[in-house]
Amino acid sequence: MESRKNYFDSVDGIKHKLSDFHYDLPADLIAQYPLEDRASCRLMVVNRETGEIAHRRFSDIVEYITPNDCLVLNDTRVFPARLIGKKDKTGARVEIFLLRNLEGKTWEVLVKPARRVRIGNKIVFHRDLSGDIIDNTLSGGRIIEFNANGNLFQVLEKIGQTPLPPYIKREPEQIDKELYQTVYAEKPGAVAAPTAGLHFTSTLLRRIELNGAQLAKVTLHVGLGTFRPVQVEDVSRHKMESEYYEVETEGARLVNDTRQRGGAVIAIGTTSVRVLETITDQHGFIRPARGWTEKFIFPPYDFKSVDHMLTNFHLPGSTLLMMVAAFSNLNLMKKAYEEAVRQKYRFFSYGDAMYII
Repeated sequence: MESRKNYFDSVDGIKHKLSDFHYDLPADLIAQYPLEDRASCRLMVVNRETGEIAHRRFSDIVEYITPNDCLVLNDTRVFPARLIGKKDKTGARVEIFLLRNLEGKTWEVLVKPARRVRIGNKIVFHRDLSGDIIDNTLSGGRIIEFNANGNLFQVLEKIGQTPLPPYIKREPEQIDKELYQTVYAEKPGAVAAPTAGLHFTSTLLRRIELNGAQLAKVTLHVGLGTFRPVQVEDVSRHKMESEYYEVETEGARLVNDTRQRGGAVIAIGTTSVRVLETITDQHGFIRPARGWTEKFIFPPYDFKSVDHMLTNFHLPGSTLLMMVAAFSNLNLMKKAYEEAVRQKYRFFSYGDAMYII
């Protein structure tokens, strides 16, 4: 089976510069709070073939989904990854940010202040949770082995704080625990939400299913690398951080069945795209799999499994913007982002949405 059609404005072998992915964004367009009604946000619809741009409401997305289509949802769940503790011997305050589970009770974490946290230190967070620093990481983080009284994620839900992206200039609030989470989130492990999915309500997903479309679930636990900037001008030299993914038998079957009947595979968010493009074979089909991915998608790139993509508006120079530019083309994305700024769309995690068809 042939690869999915792609609309490049570049030729194979071109080396894109980091500066190609910058744009000017007024600070007041960065959304600081979510809308109370998830599905009431604005939706920009971008047609890759014609270059046309339409302005809709998110609930209108049902008009673009046919009974033959399949939405691919990332069912990862954001957990309260920020902990405040004290060193057991000195009582000094320590902030821990959980990045990823390595094995069992062992996690890679960031610590503040890093210079005062050394191998051998014991950190006490709560009567039900402490941890021992057992190693350093190459990136300046630490490896901690937790000692929890009960299930670690349940303890974190009680004492941890919901992490918010650095461009949200406020402290986490109670509203974030509910709204910085998709309605279909199931598997805890992400430190950031797959934000394209934040716009769906249970009612809207049910309407889509009743119209005949399928909902397939995959898992990718979003890591802090989502927010780390690209620091090399030649973007092909950028290295992504590993993120854990899982695709179970039912999810793979639904995607493959859609391919066979000629329906559209609709990736809900860049995280779903990354999973699908990691495991799709040369014929465009996927198999159940789990593992770690460092997949970095930037133009030019030949997509093997994704037909349409729902996404938010991303940071200038980010790997997410590079993926979106690869899916459409760089010139079209520049045009779309200029239009979004002109029309005062809300940007980033709690902002408005873009549907690329």
